[in-house]
Amino acid sequence: MSAGAPPALVLLAAGASARLGQPKALASLAAGPGGTPLERLLLAGGRLGDPRALLVTGPDHALLAAFVAARGLAVELLHNAGWSAGRTGSVACAARARPGRDLCIAPVDVPLVPESVFAALAAEWRARGAPPRGWLGPCVEQAGTRRFGHPVLIGHALLRELEGAAPGAPLTALRARAAPLLALVQPDLEILDDLDTPADLERLRARLRGA
Repeated sequence: MSAGAPPALVLLAAGASARLGQPKALASLAAGPGGTPLERLLLAGGRLGDPRALLVTGPDHALLAAFVAARGLAVELLHNAGWSAGRTGSVACAARARPGRDLCIAPVDVPLVPESVFAALAAEWRARGAPPRGWLGPCVEQAGTRRFGHPVLIGHALLRELEGAAPGAPLTALRARAAPLLALVQPDLEILDDLDTPADLERLRARLRGA
């Protein structure tokens, strides 16, 4: 890994979005430019310092490519032909596309993560010495328990263990092998806000209007 290189920002948008009925990355959370999950996460994730984020796509690759071109977004698209096998395969594709880099994995189905969370994760990662086999996830504390959300930071050496792994294997299997396994308590419930159904979309729109 290049000395001092920031974690690479990886946006995961390779799912079929079957329950939502439209590509999650392009859903309208707010009117006007910048109102989609893709644009919001690109802006917030800019706090990492990665000049060109990576967008991993699946069945909606053509639609996403057209949108990125039309908006002139600074993002590189990477099509995961095996998208249907699950999220681990998309992370493995990203690791191959950014060899030797630590990755910040941000799924587009958690679209309201604010800039402050990305900045706090990046600062904590640096403070911990950017551990090559590390895993850092944000969490909120509720009723004495921790609930983990997104995005997560994964060290480049740990990511190499995805080579040869089954694309359908859960990412929790990789997380279990992290050394160290780190958590960063955050006040932002947005790290848990999932976009999966039309009802979720309306709920997230209402949250933004309230904010």
